[in-house]
Amino acid sequence: MCCSDARIAKETKCVRSKPKPLMEQLGMKMKRVGKFCAFTFNVNKLTLKFHKPQLFYKSVKISCSSNLGQPHNYNNNNCSNKYNKNNSFNMKNESANDDAQSQIYCHGPLLHTVQMAHLYKDSKTFVDMKLRNRPDKTLEAFNVFMADKNNEPTQAEIRDFVDTHFEERGKEFEEWSPLDWKEQPNFLNDINDPDLKQWGADLNVIWKELGRNMINDVHQNPEYYSIIPVPNPVIVPGGRFIEFYYWDSYWIIRGLLYSEMYDTARGMIENYLSIVQRFGFIPNGGRVYYSKRSQPPLLTAMVHSYVEFTKDFEFAVNALDILEHEFEYWINNHTVQAKGFDVAIYADSSTGPRPESYREDIETSQAFHTDEEKEHHYSELKASAESGMDFSSRFFINENGTNDGDLTNLKTRSIVPVELNSILHWNAKMIAEFHVKAGNPTKAAEYKLKAAKLYEAIQAVHWNEEAGVWLDYDLINQKPRNYFVPTNLAPLWTGSYNPSEAQKISISVLKYIEELKLDSFPGGVPNTLAPTGEQWDYPNVWPPMQYMLVAGLENLGTNESKQLSQRWAHRWVKSNFEAYKQTQAMFEKYDASKFGGHGGGGEYEVQKGFGWSNGIIIEYLAKYGGELSPTNNGVATEYHTAYFYVAYAFNIIWLLPPQRTFYSWNQYNFQLNDCSGYRANW
Repeated sequence: MCCSDARIAKETKCVRSKPKPLMEQLGMKMKRVGKFCAFTFNVNKLTLKFHKPQLFYKSVKISCSSNLGQPHNYNNNNCSNKYNKNNSFNMKNESANDDAQSQIYCHGPLLHTVQMAHLYKDSKTFVDMKLRNRPDKTLEAFNVFMADKNNEPTQAEIRDFVDTHFEERGKEFEEWSPLDWKEQPNFLNDINDPDLKQWGADLNVIWKELGRNMINDVHQNPEYYSIIPVPNPVIVPGGRFIEFYYWDSYWIIRGLLYSEMYDTARGMIENYLSIVQRFGFIPNGGRVYYSKRSQPPLLTAMVHSYVEFTKDFEFAVNALDILEHEFEYWINNHTVQAKGFDVAIYADSSTGPRPESYREDIETSQAFHTDEEKEHHYSELKASAESGMDFSSRFFINENGTNDGDLTNLKTRSIVPVELNSILHWNAKMIAEFHVKAGNPTKAAEYKLKAAKLYEAIQAVHWNEEAGVWLDYDLINQKPRNYFVPTNLAPLWTGSYNPSEAQKISISVLKYIEELKLDSFPGGVPNTLAPTGEQWDYPNVWPPMQYMLVAGLENLGTNESKQLSQRWAHRWVKSNFEAYKQTQAMFEKYDASKFGGHGGGGEYEVQKGFGWSNGIIIEYLAKYGGELSPTNNGVATEYHTAYFYVAYAFNIIWLLPPQRTFYSWNQYNFQLNDCSGYRANW
């Protein structure tokens, strides 16, 4: 990837040749001071930016054994929970225990031995287990164990070692029911259909089932756990995901707000604010092994949603420093250049396989011959995980520059994603809005300017006139990637388009949807049209992507886009309800090809729960419950299609110059009816 270390991206040229070691690029010199390293920099080659310095760590110590000469791996691979009971930096992080903890949960011989022994069907099981003894003592016991077995223990012996030194996963939590849970939140009163009303009540109960509170021992002895301690209870996604996940929480929090669980929602947001103060950003999920990558940055949107429901602008104003810090983290650490513009990409700052999918990553890396190639492969896997779409042909680039291939063709760090830059643009606008509320005109102007620059980059790099939508950009081949992903419409969701061109964009987007027949899938719009077997490819349809499409088309504001948005929202509710009737469960993902079908594929089995699915359906029941009935599956019929074509044709006539329009509206007075009750009149 070109200039993946955005700390130097502004000061170095992007080249495709093999980069010099990072130390040489920066003019860095190192000398040993005790067991740590001291560095000097050539200031002409490096600009250090300090933003809100009170949020940065007071000191950083890097072991001299770190791979500092490797390009792009500017952090060592240690992972820690950076927490103590006073919500400040835990001094244990500089101790042997912290390093030992990372050698158990993040990298090292113990992790390798256990994960490659295939003790568990799901590799995540082991790295979620609690230690029975201190990390350093556990490592000492492991070294003795390996010596006794001549470094060749059997699977049964490895299992005995794990059973002796680790407790089963889930020990970090205690039973907890949210204190602000309501049996009859107001959104239920807006649902007319009795079956849907009961379903909404069932989903409201699931919040209690997904609630988690950490036991006191997690805060007192964090090194015994891989969990990242947080001060407040959380609502988790469900299934194998028993900890918080960053971008999932946006839709969970919106569902909580519609359920009037304001305290729980605020507590989760406060957890994330504290994590930014401790880590400098929000990790992918609530485990130390996630602590070197993030997920799409939706914290500011969470705060905005909370304020939308509670009108507590003071909460947003008090969070501004931290929201700015997270924004600047993404700008300073994920920025590359495309077409002369600064744009953001997904990346990762650790080395080695993903601890939670260690064996799987080792296996896919066998297609590569050198350690350097394997390391690049691991980085691509982790960058895809940061995107939230792990994995999809969306991030495949083969030797011909197309998206055909498999995981060995992952090039996530070389693809500029539409939604990431759109979300950052949205964040800058919301931060500016909060500064206006706070009476800070200078800061508001600063972030309005940042938003304007991101908007300009989005239009220059992502908008594709021929396709009529926004497209990801391929940095390797210097070209747009004209493959369908719902994120191609993400700027509509985030407001990253010119409202004065809404009618023109609506025609363009609706034409794109019609040409790809995206309205023809009974179970929702799939994430891609490529049936690769990866879980973020066809036929799987994902709740957050469906939400993005529905919200974006509604925001666009034309009659045609709003009608399609409503139909897709109705269909999503009905298909989810059908799956619930059949299984009494909500799923992480669904099947676009089947009304009421749930998804499959990927590295793990279909997960039930499920946080973001519940949150989105509760929001849709609140918005559309007065008009919804589960009797019609909402699939586009021939009547829907006829309506779509006529509306599209009249849209074009409406945009023609007056001298070229030979029809007047009063010449036409006809109706189109279908079984869903939609009607068009001209």
